[in-house]
Amino acid sequence: MTQPEIEAFLAVIQQGTVTAAAESLYITQPALSRRLRALEGELGCALFERGKGSRFAALTREGEAFVAVADKLRHVYREAREISGLERAPVFSLSSIGSVSTYLLPRVLQEFVSGPNGYHLSFHLHHSYEAYRHVESGMTDLAIISDDMFSRETVTTPLFREPFVLACGADWSGAGPVSPKELDPRREVRLPWNPEFDIWHGRWFDAAASPIVCLDQMSLMEEFLTGENFAVVPLTVARRLRRGEIRVFPLRDGPEDRMIYSVTRPASPRREMMAHFLSLLRRELAGIDGVEPFLGPLP
Repeated sequence: MTQPEIEAFLAVIQQGTVTAAAESLYITQPALSRRLRALEGELGCALFERGKGSRFAALTREGEAFVAVADKLRHVYREAREISGLERAPVFSLSSIGSVSTYLLPRVLQEFVSGPNGYHLSFHLHHSYEAYRHVESGMTDLAIISDDMFSRETVTTPLFREPFVLACGADWSGAGPVSPKELDPRREVRLPWNPEFDIWHGRWFDAAASPIVCLDQMSLMEEFLTGENFAVVPLTVARRLRRGEIRVFPLRDGPEDRMIYSVTRPASPRREMMAHFLSLLRRELAGIDGVEPFLGPLP
């Protein structure tokens, strides 16, 4: 499958119709349709429903499953095009779980690309399992994850440990340290931090009491932390929340501290860039009271 075929497929999804997709790619509608048919022929299945009487494109079940694959392929094609410029613009490929990238990494990444070394960055958001696969394949130089697992092709190294705290709306009437017994699970903004957190959560909260909302996107959390709503969050997340609108308290009998790890290949060709990135990250961590960084050797 070719890059134009992948771009055609994603353009139809983004624009909603074949006509609009063709216009966005500056090609004719028949040309775009040929690309889609070629892609479907190689995959051996239809990606779009046809003959449904609607001018809007509807994905088949196979088409829905192919969206994530197509998006990854588009990133691969773009990174491949950058290879010719590696000597003049070194590119460091980094991935991270959402909570670390949103609440800890922004300043670190800005310093990384603005420094005198002329480093360039390719960043991706990956869950822990997905990150391992990308590091193993060489698509990612370093991944930051929360759920470590066994892998023969990679090295997993502790980066830092941090406690969980309580974040709540401005109208929450309690005072810290807060015990889980004081919390109403019906006002919880629930996030899936790690398996250890889930075990703690099941021990303290009645499974029959549904949280007010369950999220897997960090960017939405603050929108729900209003009134008496609360969330149990890692310290590095809590310190970046909107002060005044969101209150933060320590927890009594809280979850086990969260461990964050790096995942790399044993013989990475980007060791110099990796060392620079980790030095910036460790400097950021050193300024956060309550976080325990692990200052071991470069993995």
